[in-house]
This record gives sequence, C-alpha cells and structure tokens, in this order.
Amino acid sequence: MSRTWSVAFMVAAVLLSSMLPVAGAEKDKKKDVDAIGTRRVARRSIISQEKEIAIGKQYATEIDHSAKLLADPVVNEYVNRVAQNVARNSDLTIPLTVKVIDSPDLNAFALPGGFLYVNTGLVMAAEEEAQVAGVIAHEIAHVAARHWASQATKQTIAQLAQFPLMILTGGLSYPVFYGVWNAAGFVVPLAFLKFSRGAEAEADMLGLQYMYKAGYDPNAYVTFFAKIIEQDRRNPGSVPTIFASHPQTPERILKSEEEIKAILPQREQYLVSTSEFDDIKARLQTVMSLQKKGEKKEGPTLRKRETTDQTGTETETGRPSKDEGEDKPPVLRRRD
Repeated sequence: MSRTWSVAFMVAAVLLSSMLPVAGAEKDKKKDVDAIGTRRVARRSIISQEKEIAIGKQYATEIDHSAKLLADPVVNEYVNRVAQNVARNSDLTIPLTVKVIDSPDLNAFALPGGFLYVNTGLVMAAEEEAQVAGVIAHEIAHVAARHWASQATKQTIAQLAQFPLMILTGGLSYPVFYGVWNAAGFVVPLAFLKFSRGAEAEADMLGLQYMYKAGYDPNAYVTFFAKIIEQDRRNPGSVPTIFASHPQTPERILKSEEEIKAILPQREQYLVSTSEFDDIKARLQTVMSLQKKGEKKEGPTLRKRETTDQTGTETETGRPSKDEGEDKPPVLRRRD
C-alpha cells in the first residue's frame, strides 16, 4: 500500500512541477510587441506538441465530415490569407490550417494543434477586415499559448489527486490507475474549448498584439464585440451566437482597451479594411442567395400521365412510348 501511495504522489509531483508559473522575465516578454516570434508564450504541459497536433487533426477530421464547409474557393482563399498573415506576425510555432464553415452563426474556434475554423456569419457581421483579423488573432493566441494542453494537464492533476483515496478504499488498482491517467490528458471533447477566464484574458492580450503586429487597428477588435454585445442587449436573442465557447464580457472589453493604451505604441496609420473585403462580403451574399433559391426548388415533383388512344398505354407527358420499335407522337384529347 505504501508503494502505491508513493507512486501516486511521485506522478502528481512531476505534473505539478510542470505547471509551475513562468519566470518574471518571461511574463514581461508577453507584453513586449517587439519580441513577438522570439519569446515563449506557450504554457507548460505534460502533452507534447506533436501529440497535441495529432489530437487536433483527429477532431478536425470529424468536424470536416459533420460541418458544412464552404465550397467557394475565392472566399476560402481570402480568409486563409488574412489568417496566415496574422499567424506570421504571432508566436505560433506550428502550421495553421484554416477552413470556412457555411453557417450564419457569429463564431470562430481553433482546435489544439492549429486547426482554425471561421463561420461565414462572422465575415458577414464584420464591417471591416480588421474586425475579422482581430477574432482570428484571438483564436491563434489560444493555439500559440497552448491553452488546451495546459487545461488538459490541470484536469489530469485534479484526477490524480483523488487516486490515493480511491486506491485505499479498493476502488482502483494500479494498472487501472495508470490506464486512466494515461487517457485523461488525451481526450478532447469540444467542451474543452471553453477556456478559463485567465486563458481568455491572455488570448485577448496576445491577440491584440498579433493583429497590431500584422498592421491592423487593434481597436477594431474591441469595437466589434462592443457592437455585438450592445445589439444583443437591445434585442435579446437577435444574435444567435456570441462566441458561445468563450463569450465576451464588458469587463474584458474594458481590459482590452487598457492594454491597447499600455502595451501597443501608437501608429500614424493602421490597416482597417480593404475593397477586397467588401467584394468578399458581396460574393458571400450572392452565394447565400443562390443557396436559398436552390433550397426552394428542391423537393418532390409530380408528373402528369396521359393515356394513348387504341393501345391504352400510359406515357409521361412530353415523352411518347415506343410501340414495336416505332416512335409515336403524343396524342391530345379534346375535353367534352
């Protein structure tokens, strides 16, 4: 029994040591825009980055099969280009895979390992390219900081803390304990994308820096969410999804405004929007209109049948039957 206790506590100690807070110098660098790309922002975790990528790829495959991905190549290329530009000006150390979901919901999310999904509803709701870039930057920050891997590690530690008591009561043998511990950190339900307040605040801070570094006005991020929150406040339910996995709050918006003033040096010019963004929104509107027309035309149709003279053979209207290899024209009958 003492041996089992020792093993459990040793494992827990190793995990806890991996979660020790970063040094003060590293914390300061997280606020240094000039150090972007050369600093360490990833939180510590027992899950390797390779394993994290593999997990994200697995769940990305499931989403690709279940979600309705946008087929339009022009819109996909545009969103991917905006995202890759932000990624190049971030602390991301792994490739970013970007896909667009054909959904009216105002949402975007990133899976572990750099798999980013952006809804068409988000693009349509934005008034400027900088607003789309700001949301994408926030999601890239989650990946760069490895928030999912860190959260999974904490959950594993919490489970391990209960194991000694379970072992004492005979509820868990060591082989089972090891199997559960091994699996605990590597299960990724989509609910894990609901990060803690601290992780969301960090993603806000890093995301603002990334969009700033890419040349965008960071205030566009704040303006976008302030507009959505105000719209939902005036007309509850009018906004179907306000980032359900990590809702914005007035407190976070105020915090973001403070960080913009404190961390980001003023620039004379920012990239706010482009004519291409307007063209993309117009194209999306056209695509959605065509889809609605197509959906209305779908459904069962009825065909009239007519009976020919003499033979009594039924034929579909406009499609005469063949009799003994000869084509016969359709017969019209006058109503009495």
